[in-house]
Amino acid sequence: MNTKQKMAVRIVLPLALLGGFISFAFTEDLFEASKNLDVFSSLYKEVNLYYVDDTKPGQLIKTAADAMLGSLDPYTEYYTENDIEDYKIMTTGEYGGIGASVRELKNKVIIAEPYENAPALKAGIKAGDEIVKINGVEVQGKNSDDISKLMKGQSGTAVKLTISRPGTEKLLEFNIVREEIKVKNVPYFGMISNETGYIKLTGFTQTAAAEVRNALIKLKTENNCKSLILDLRDNPGGLLTQAVDIVNLFVAKGTDVAVTKGRAKEWTETFKTVNNPVDVTMPLVVVVDRNSASASEIVSGSLQDLDRAVIVGQRTYGKGLVQQTKPLIYNAQIKVTVAKYYIPSGRCIQALDYSHRNSDGRVDHVPDSLITAFKTRNGRVVYDGAGILPDVQTETQSMSEITYVLVAKNFVFDYATQYALTHSTISKPSTFEITDTDYENFVAFLKDKDYNYKVNSEEDLEALKRTAQDEKYFADIEVEFNQLQKKLMDRKKDDLQKFKPEIKRMIEDEIVSRYYYLSGRVEASIKYDTDMQAALKTIGNPTDMNAILTTIKKATKPFNPNKKF
Repeated sequence: MNTKQKMAVRIVLPLALLGGFISFAFTEDLFEASKNLDVFSSLYKEVNLYYVDDTKPGQLIKTAADAMLGSLDPYTEYYTENDIEDYKIMTTGEYGGIGASVRELKNKVIIAEPYENAPALKAGIKAGDEIVKINGVEVQGKNSDDISKLMKGQSGTAVKLTISRPGTEKLLEFNIVREEIKVKNVPYFGMISNETGYIKLTGFTQTAAAEVRNALIKLKTENNCKSLILDLRDNPGGLLTQAVDIVNLFVAKGTDVAVTKGRAKEWTETFKTVNNPVDVTMPLVVVVDRNSASASEIVSGSLQDLDRAVIVGQRTYGKGLVQQTKPLIYNAQIKVTVAKYYIPSGRCIQALDYSHRNSDGRVDHVPDSLITAFKTRNGRVVYDGAGILPDVQTETQSMSEITYVLVAKNFVFDYATQYALTHSTISKPSTFEITDTDYENFVAFLKDKDYNYKVNSEEDLEALKRTAQDEKYFADIEVEFNQLQKKLMDRKKDDLQKFKPEIKRMIEDEIVSRYYYLSGRVEASIKYDTDMQAALKTIGNPTDMNAILTTIKKATKPFNPNKKF
């Protein structure tokens, strides 16, 4: 400990407006810290006293705290007392409620999906139902946070919903007893070929490893599963210990999985597997994408470093930072970055330049000078600082503009609601398909709907027109421009047929969810999934699998981690 650290003291600053005292511990320039706290206190006081309109003191502090922490990294966050319940749900996956997700649609609150075996579904609530009142309180005009607070509550208490259902004239009333809702980390698992099992993992809350373990054992004992695909796409991560325990299912007890290194000694720790594994030889493929982050990267990166699995998909998010929550006064909390984690090869997969992330939180460019080569257990070359680069890389599947608009404006959702009114059952998710007649009914359904959209070509044309007008050339090309614009508009009219296969998949997934819920939606999506096709091709060829896991390649510099997949 250096001299300044030894001099660390607790500074108490009176903040009369908050009615209490806030204690701060500093290890560096104490005078500078104290001075700036005094400045902030006086600034806060003057704004509250003299600003022309009424202020919201709590919101001011929240805004200030968010801005301050946002200058550090994207993951250090401040939670007010009102935010704590949502944070607990993120880490435990549990809350008291009726078990249904809602969405706001044209100033209405609509049930998006009731959860399987949850109170809402058992009471008869359906996707597409409009919530008119909650316990007699009109919900129109309320936002999703307000609705969430009204719906949630202590397990065993009742909530009364007044519902307007499509196809039903009278309002319906449901008295639903809240239960402890547990959001599954594994919404679906099953066999996708004669010998290959599949597990979809969407989170890393406190039961994630147990859920994966139970699914794996069932696949092995009840379905004679000989190989496995673990799907970590769109999984934002969660508890590090759960990631270690999931890796433990496939590697020997006592294996190093991750090391955390922080400024404080207490955050420098090695995480080893402590349990007996389920299967250390089963061929294993892990599927990832750009939204696989944090704990997902510990699992995929560790299994790659240990040469235990082949990674398929796109480069992952690149979050190698560890957060810890600390209590503050008045039941607030701070989630602060305390360490970086390193996986078995010694690399940190943190996208290093997090101060220059995109609006979605990603770093698309990492300088070559910041990229270092490491080696896996078998001597294969892997790289740090840019997430996990898959062994088998696939292209990102982009959605057409028309499909995006039809989904975003809820026309696919609304059509699925209408479809469910006239179809009491459908075939199982893996085989269900809408007919050409069903699709034409969807096109007819859109006749009076506004789904106007612009494609990139239109935007480019508009930019060309503005530039030509500015440069006084537009009169010379106006005829040709109008002809090109008309041709483009004519082609757009055909988009419902041009992108029919893609739109059909969205419709089918939404319809399936009305009968088989989230697990059915996952199962239905597999048959069209190009990443899964690549994973099945890889795991179905043992020679290729072995070659990937044992072939030693020399490090090549400069390495291009910035290629988008």
